Amino acid sequence: MLRRLYDWTMDKATGRFAEIWLAIFAFMEASFFPIPPHPVLGVMCLANPQKAIRYAIITTLASVAGGLLGYAIGHYAFALLGDQLLNALHLKASFPYAACKLRGEAGFIAIIAKGATPIPFKLITITAGFIGMPIGKFVLASVISRSISFLIVGILFRLFGAPIKAWIDKYLALAVAGFVALVVAGFVAAAMLGGHKSAVADECTGVTLESLSTMK
Repeated sequence: MLRRLYDWTMDKATGRFAEIWLAIFAFMEASFFPIPPHPVLGVMCLANPQKAIRYAIITTLASVAGGLLGYAIGHYAFALLGDQLLNALHLKASFPYAACKLRGEAGFIAIIAKGATPIPFKLITITAGFIGMPIGKFVLASVISRSISFLIVGILFRLFGAPIKAWIDKYLALAVAGFVALVVAGFVAAAMLGGHKSAVADECTGVTLESLSTMK
């Protein structure tokens, strides 16, 4: 069954509307969709390594555009949509700590650094909108962050796509298990961000949603 699903996905990744679906997934994931676009991007890069960088650019731009929707939700409709959305995605506990971390000059660097971590990007976009981060700063940081996350994938597949595909064809179950582990790691990282169980407390430890509202 796993092999059939893999073959079916590879076939769709080379279809007429593959790039459109890739852009849609990347856009939605940046604001409200729980599944990251990396699987679709990876499959498309595997199917056509020559276009891997093109696919990565499409994913990056669509994700930044989707990030603007997440920003708008956090800034204009947090009480109506953002709060419920974070709760549904099990990210609500992470929100106050993330909001505290994104305040001030350090917020720009925090968004960029997110590109090298599995923390869900939607948590960052909604939070940035809630705290009112300057839109230009948010967009620039998002472009850099998303480029780190997706262009590296595109470049690697462009350079090593054929041997990577051969390895996955041979060890499909192991590859799937590795990807699932990465997805789980993303949500664990978000939970740890919210629980901030580190032995070393910082200025954002213990921040609550109520205190953030008074600081806004």
